[in-house]
Amino acid sequence: MTQPQPVQHLDPTTPVGPQVLRLLRSAIVTNQFEPGTRLSESEISLRYGISRQPVREAFIKLAEEGLIEVRPQRGTFVRKINIGAVLDARFVREAVEADIVAACATLRPTGLIADLRQQLEAQRSLAATNPRDFVALDDLFHRTLAQGAGVPNAWAVIDGMKSQLDRVRQLTMTRLPMDHLITQHTAVVDAIAAGDPAAAKTAMRGHLQMILSDLPAIQSACPQFFDPQANA
Repeated sequence: MTQPQPVQHLDPTTPVGPQVLRLLRSAIVTNQFEPGTRLSESEISLRYGISRQPVREAFIKLAEEGLIEVRPQRGTFVRKINIGAVLDARFVREAVEADIVAACATLRPTGLIADLRQQLEAQRSLAATNPRDFVALDDLFHRTLAQGAGVPNAWAVIDGMKSQLDRVRQLTMTRLPMDHLITQHTAVVDAIAAGDPAAAKTAMRGHLQMILSDLPAIQSACPQFFDPQANA
């Protein structure tokens, strides 16, 4: 496959390594770089006007995340989505975020409900016009919950291990209706507002289990994105 042209630029006032890693990861997660895309250290370094060292370091980290693979004497390529990694990330998210929303319902920190309801309005607006960008609002929603529960680092842990899941979410956002997802978000917020930890946990578990029913349809619609051999 032809390597797509990145549309973002590096900020010369901050370290380039993390920026390159973030841009490459984003391009893979959002499926701008589809499975099979060949990535070249030299081409990327020339394109950004940097040395090959930060690109090489980014490749190492992306390989550790299972997003790319190095094929000896052939090159570096974007890997297909690993279903096992997707299901593992979903399992961890459910276990952690169920407790997060229960804590939010118990603590009900000042301003949290108003903030979340404002986010719901933004989600409804974006779902109708630009579903591909919905993932960013979805992440903001879940990050806000972790902050409200007083455990912002919990979201940082989740965010660091869900790249394969995010690739599926991107495919889901452009192929399946968002109304049901927003309805589930609303149920979570309503339970927190009511001070009902049990209902909040139930709503969040149902929300994060939705991908289990969506995944077969996404695999069927986009088989080229998935590795049929990678089940763990």
